[in-house]
Amino acid sequence: MTRSELVAEIAAANPHLLVRDVELIVHTIFDELTQALSRGDRVELRGFGAFTAKKRNARAGRNPRTGASVSVDEKVVPFFKAGKELRERVNNTEPKDG
Repeated sequence: MTRSELVAEIAAANPHLLVRDVELIVHTIFDELTQALSRGDRVELRGFGAFTAKKRNARAGRNPRTGASVSVDEKVVPFFKAGKELRERVNNTEPKDG
């Protein structure tokens, strides 16, 4: 699902909202999530999952075409861990109350 498809689905499910308002809401949510991750914060959405930023150390990699060794710089990558309820819904099982 693309961002525009997400906006269209939300707008269709909520006819009282204007499409431009839904676009603003979706844009704002993604911007806040991105800003929090860039600060190193953890973003947890109960029942859905948690977004974190993980540090990858510098390492020696290989060029797959030539086999030559190349250095890969240290970087921070976004990471998502699905929550229990999301995993259960994706696997078509009922969430258990705990």
